[in-house]
Amino acid sequence: MSHYALGLDFGTNSVRALIVDTHTGEEVETSVWNYSHGESGILIDPKDPLLARQHPQDYIDGTIASTRAALEDARKTKSFSPQDIIGIGVDTTGSTPLPVDSEGIPLALDSRFANNLSAMAWLWKDHTGHSEAEEITRMAAAQHPEYLAKCGGTYSSEWLWSKVLHCLRTSPEVYQAAASWVEIADWIPAFLTGTAHPSKIRRGICAAGHKAMFNPAWKGYPDVEFLAGIEPDLAKLRNSLPDQAYTVADTAGQLTEEYAGKLGLRPGIPVAVGAFDAHLGAVGCGITPGVLVKIIGTSTCDMMVSPFDQNLADIPGLCGIVPGSILPGSFGLEAGQSAVGDIFNWFVNSMRPGGPEAGSHEALTRGAEVLKPGESGLLGLDWHNGNRTVLVDQRLTGALFGMTLHTTPAEIYRTLIESTAFGARVILERFEEYGVKVERVVNCGGISIKNPLVMQILADVTSRTMEVSRSEQTCALGAAMAGAVVAGASSGGHADFASAAKAMTGIRDKKYIPDPKAVAVYEQLFRLYRRLHDIFGTHQYGENQFSLMKDLMAIRDKVRGV
Repeated sequence: MSHYALGLDFGTNSVRALIVDTHTGEEVETSVWNYSHGESGILIDPKDPLLARQHPQDYIDGTIASTRAALEDARKTKSFSPQDIIGIGVDTTGSTPLPVDSEGIPLALDSRFANNLSAMAWLWKDHTGHSEAEEITRMAAAQHPEYLAKCGGTYSSEWLWSKVLHCLRTSPEVYQAAASWVEIADWIPAFLTGTAHPSKIRRGICAAGHKAMFNPAWKGYPDVEFLAGIEPDLAKLRNSLPDQAYTVADTAGQLTEEYAGKLGLRPGIPVAVGAFDAHLGAVGCGITPGVLVKIIGTSTCDMMVSPFDQNLADIPGLCGIVPGSILPGSFGLEAGQSAVGDIFNWFVNSMRPGGPEAGSHEALTRGAEVLKPGESGLLGLDWHNGNRTVLVDQRLTGALFGMTLHTTPAEIYRTLIESTAFGARVILERFEEYGVKVERVVNCGGISIKNPLVMQILADVTSRTMEVSRSEQTCALGAAMAGAVVAGASSGGHADFASAAKAMTGIRDKKYIPDPKAVAVYEQLFRLYRRLHDIFGTHQYGENQFSLMKDLMAIRDKVRGV
């Protein structure tokens, strides 16, 4: 008898349901439902480019639509029955917090707030709380440096407290109406299991630890005195939060009769505590100590784990070092870039170089493939959506250096790819600088599968072999693995994540091997990138940069044989 797990993957633009055989890893069926509100699922404000929200109704509708569609298609497989699904796991974007009322119902579903953007889910890429993030960083540095030590030394505008504080100050009517705020990674499993009441909901260590300064060392979230010192009304939210958090090996609850009927599943199926997409993407890649997992999409996340029994330094610039946030029994380490695929999409969709055909991703990739490293004489900074790691500064912006009247769209496109690879190398080197050795790099996400040029440039820039996860839906696979673990071995699942990884994950045969000639040129360009990185991103660089553009031209001329 076969057993299956359901993984629900809530991304920036859509939700995906994936049905996986728990013992072969066969991905039986998948279905995607695009969010219906806003622009590609994102509610924006033309007056404020930093604002990005989502409507919580899309999470409910998407869960039902994607699950039912996947089940319907999977029924065509004679060996499959919805009754054989033994567990459910959930991953989401984050930090994407949601204001809820005293029953755990989103304020956005209350007619009083139906058109209020502040009552929606505050999407991870919402940076409206940048000044609040700076204020929180200053207060923590002065009063509780230990809070900052575990989240890279700087609190980000992408994280919970910055967003909540911004809401309190700009939309006090929403803040006062909210009984609590809940990460959607916690709220979605809660509504499926009937545990959305703020006193019942199980909050995951992944979201709490990486985005809300939760740590068992200080008994949970930041203390009331600290938060009230920033803004007295923050004490209200802190008092609604528990002192315990759970891992993805824990059960959020069991699928209710109501949602079992809506989804087409049997009631009582265990639902795992939720986590962020990148963290469960790392699980879906079979992450172990020494493996750097890169989840490459609109942004990237770089994940590593370190066993509890190994000494681990506090690493500046990381998005947290949290016990149990990826795998139970290990510290989870998160870093990342605020934009990667979004940068390529910006160039194609907003700049529209050469029109719809000549300016497509495919056409620009073909043009970029024939260029040699350094041939364009261009160099870019990948900060179009700020810098997540290692500078943790969402007020930084992208840049392009070395343009002439002969610069082509394909040259710019390749340079944008290279800039993201340089940013990735900065992160890799930060891990190793603080003693976390990177022995392998495993990639997942659509770009890693669909764009060999990006992967080869990444290999050449970092001088590391790039491996790619077997699954095209690695985050959803990781969620399904969590579902298999909470179901347990006796029900056809797995006793732990090591067992689940052995049965359900794998690596593709195709690997991207560094080209020594390209590596040599990129080594020169990376040194120039670091100069730009430090000039514009830090206070530490005072050297005159008269030679930088000339250095770029010298590299260009050498590559061209001029």
